[in-house]
Amino acid sequence: MARGWRRWSAAAAAAALLGGSAADAAPLVLMTDFGLKDGAVSEMKGVAYGVSAGLIVSDLTHEIPAGNIFEGAYRLDQTAPYWPRGTVFVGVVDPGVGTTRLSIALRTKAGHVFVLPDNGLVSLIAEHEGVEAVRRINEAQNRLPGSEDSHTFFGRDVYGYVGARLAAVTVRFEDLGPEMRLDQLVRLTYPKAVNQGGRLTGLVPALDVQYGNVWTNIPKSLFDELGFKIGDKVRVRIFQGARLVDEVTAPYARTFGDVAEGAPLLYVNSVLNMALALNLGDYAKAHHIGSGPGWTVEIGRP
Repeated sequence: MARGWRRWSAAAAAAALLGGSAADAAPLVLMTDFGLKDGAVSEMKGVAYGVSAGLIVSDLTHEIPAGNIFEGAYRLDQTAPYWPRGTVFVGVVDPGVGTTRLSIALRTKAGHVFVLPDNGLVSLIAEHEGVEAVRRINEAQNRLPGSEDSHTFFGRDVYGYVGARLAAVTVRFEDLGPEMRLDQLVRLTYPKAVNQGGRLTGLVPALDVQYGNVWTNIPKSLFDELGFKIGDKVRVRIFQGARLVDEVTAPYARTFGDVAEGAPLLYVNSVLNMALALNLGDYAKAHHIGSGPGWTVEIGRP
């Protein structure tokens, strides 16, 4: 492997010199379920800087629960809109690594590029930003030289390497592999937010994990259809499958400090969706709430 690494380093240095300057480079953003307990994330960054030392490499998160494709999809969708056009995102939540699942590069109509496995990880951001083009990555031609016998670390050997080359402008999107049709992509299914005659239903897609706030996919614009004003009482019910897990009547508030310490509130979160919280408390822990496609929410009048 050492000999292969030296060969790759020389080739990458030449490609970086020929393929564009630091001024041409796009940001490279990494998201994985690897955690930070070992060197996996650092290896990905080392590969990226080997492609071009001038890259700006940023971490979205490396704390996606292991194998949780939906949460990875949600975090990409939450974060990507705040990055400039041209940003390249590498997403690695890949329980099918090394199998027949495909590797893809997808460019959205907003100008963001995603390099990841075709397992649904790109579903939400593709839906919200629209898809301009998709390429199936030819893994034999687009991988870290010297890694041919490695079959379980595509995050470093394929996605990190390809993402860095795209960001550094040392490879063209169109040269990664054959074009794919949109209907060939793997898509996640989940409950969409709807107004059913004055009763809003939707999903608990993720938790605000640091604080235990319960986020929903019900946008403020849909909530506004019910005519609630700040201070009004709102009934919120949360289900896991068909089982009612929690029911609360809470005020619609602007921010946490508008209610007493430990009291519940419904508020508009940072992505302009409705969310449930305890002021200075952990709502999810206190009420045993989880997240994902199996967790649904209902909002209405008491």
